[in-house]
Amino acid sequence: MSGNPARIAVALSGGIDSLAAAFLLLRQGREVIGLHFRTGHESYPAEQSRERAARLSRMLGVPVHFEDLSGDFERIVVDYFIAGYRSGETPNPCVVCNPRIKFGVLLERARRHGAEFLATGHYAAVRRDPAGRWRLFKGRDPAKDQSYFLFALGQEQLARACFPLAEMTKGEVSLLAARHGLEPVEPRESQDVCFVPGGDYTALLRRYDEAILRPGPIATADGRVIGEHPGLAAFTIGQRRGIDCPAAFPYYVLRKERDGNRLIVGPRSELYAAACRVSAVNWIAPRPEAPLAARVRVRYRSPETPARILPCGIGAASVEVVFEAPQPAIAPGQAAVFYRDDEVLGGGFIQAAPKDPGI
Repeated sequence: MSGNPARIAVALSGGIDSLAAAFLLLRQGREVIGLHFRTGHESYPAEQSRERAARLSRMLGVPVHFEDLSGDFERIVVDYFIAGYRSGETPNPCVVCNPRIKFGVLLERARRHGAEFLATGHYAAVRRDPAGRWRLFKGRDPAKDQSYFLFALGQEQLARACFPLAEMTKGEVSLLAARHGLEPVEPRESQDVCFVPGGDYTALLRRYDEAILRPGPIATADGRVIGEHPGLAAFTIGQRRGIDCPAAFPYYVLRKERDGNRLIVGPRSELYAAACRVSAVNWIAPRPEAPLAARVRVRYRSPETPARILPCGIGAASVEVVFEAPQPAIAPGQAAVFYRDDEVLGGGFIQAAPKDPGI
């Protein structure tokens, strides 16, 4: 089916945010269709997903198509998640899901339904500059801004992305929904990984590969064994909870050594790193040819910190990030996202975090 430039598809999870996004587009006079997709990790059967799509259709008065993406989701997102923990990293599935599932597979499904654009309930903004390049910006609500999770979108994806909640706060969205009878079919707003209900990801890991969680020694940086851990995948860099080793000061996870299956712990003062290597970098703003001053966020809930970004080799697919002040708990596998004011310049995946620059 050829695309209709006036038609826009909305990824409808069933929560307040995506419902509000669809409502706003309808109020603008846009031709809207909904896409309600299934990952295969829901706690309810597929037939209930179809029923939810029908309820959303009745509520909004637009066609809502049910899309079963379970095979793609398993292959792209879940396999990445398991492989990350298997390699000793702390994966971030949302930053993979957005470019490859929502603005990958689902966008392609939208185009099959005749829509050339895909809207979501993300709190972020996309704009085109005078040179024709698409830029990504933070949403107006600093508590809900989700631009961090979108750094990997390419120019073609940004050109087809629509974020109707860009200039709204969560409070305004909730008030809009209440005023216009938008009732979520997914009443709980998850704060966890969507395919790990309750946040118990170790149970998921055991189901896929029990060998990921092998007990091993807990040791200090000088090699002294002080206890036993239940599996390296149960920990991330900077974690304090779960290290049941009595000491005069709290222990934090400093690193995970796959060789020897050792969890290395120490005081908080040893968590700090002056730099990190970032790979698979996606530049949304023009790729820098020289060192770049920016602010960097190394986890979604971490504050941005001033840093210099040093391109490593031709193409800058890898960079070295040198922080203005050493930062704690830099975790390989997490995303490092680069900002200038409210604009997302780009980002990539953390590979290493030495204590001194010059990796």
